[in-house]
Amino acid sequence: MHKQNIALLSVVFILISIGIIMVFNTAAMVSILKFNNPFHFLVRHLILAFIGLIFMFASMNIRYEMLKKLGKPFLIITIILLILVHFPHIGRAAGGARRWIRIGSFSMQPSELAKLVMIMYAANFLTRKQHNIKEFIKGFLPQMLVLGLVLALIIKNDLGSCVLIAGIVLTMMFISGANIKHLAVFFLSSLPAVYIAIRTFPYRMKRIMVFLNPWEDPLGKGYQIIQSFYALGSGGWWGKGLGKGIQKLFYLPEAHTDFIFSIIGEELGFIGTFIIIMLFAYIIWRGIIIAYHAPDLYGHLLAIGITIMIAYQVVINIGVVTGLLPTKGTTLPFISFGGSSLIVNMTAIGLLLNVSREWER
Repeated sequence: MHKQNIALLSVVFILISIGIIMVFNTAAMVSILKFNNPFHFLVRHLILAFIGLIFMFASMNIRYEMLKKLGKPFLIITIILLILVHFPHIGRAAGGARRWIRIGSFSMQPSELAKLVMIMYAANFLTRKQHNIKEFIKGFLPQMLVLGLVLALIIKNDLGSCVLIAGIVLTMMFISGANIKHLAVFFLSSLPAVYIAIRTFPYRMKRIMVFLNPWEDPLGKGYQIIQSFYALGSGGWWGKGLGKGIQKLFYLPEAHTDFIFSIIGEELGFIGTFIIIMLFAYIIWRGIIIAYHAPDLYGHLLAIGITIMIAYQVVINIGVVTGLLPTKGTTLPFISFGGSSLIVNMTAIGLLLNVSREWER
């Protein structure tokens, strides 16, 4: 394996290791309260990381030519899973949204899988339609119909994933040379649907209002983001020290999932958060290099799609915990507790390395 790929893997493993430490650090008290076991979330996170490792090495070693053919069957499977989520005895609801499918004592989130599957499908479609990419009927509309179907199945329960998936696919289409007017029309025509999705569910509208002014409801909807501000602000340059933060002691909700970056800021300070951001920056930079040197257009689009997916997730998560974006429920890749996200992102890194290995040959 090329030394640059070893470096990429090393950075990913460093982030995963940080995640393991921080999940135990932030969730131990919650584990004791809910399960009378301080290691509950840690054990589950380790199991999921091990599963992610298996998927990562499998995706890294699958034959490149076979990889190109997997987009459509995986898309069909994903659409079936997205439909099953809506069935009460199969899908699991939490926080007013039905996003998970029960698998024994674990749950999977099909919308997380949809992010990667749509990248694989779009990369293959855009490669095949490269000569027609600027045409509306042959190059633009078929991809938008598939994207629209996936988004329609997700939007009721997970608007954040809808925005992320649409952003990834539209960026891939822009890079592949799609007509900008077509992209603009799709973007503008989707705004009414987004508006309806927000207005239909009061909690989404409340999130927007809280984003604009968290202190309007400091003990209600604004509580979480205000506690995040306290965590980040109290960390200073060097932080209070690993394990010495107080926001994880039932002050900051979801501290081990969506808001784990806030606890990192509180305990490891600006220096700790800066190092985390630089590690992600290396992954994104390396992804761009792999995409640039990809052996063919499919590899180029697959690599750039994966890189965009990771970059957008990092930007959205950090944007949310710092109050720059409305709350969206997006995890911090490789670090937050969240099995589906961890497994999907590790699998994506395997695919990125697969493209790189093909280029090295």
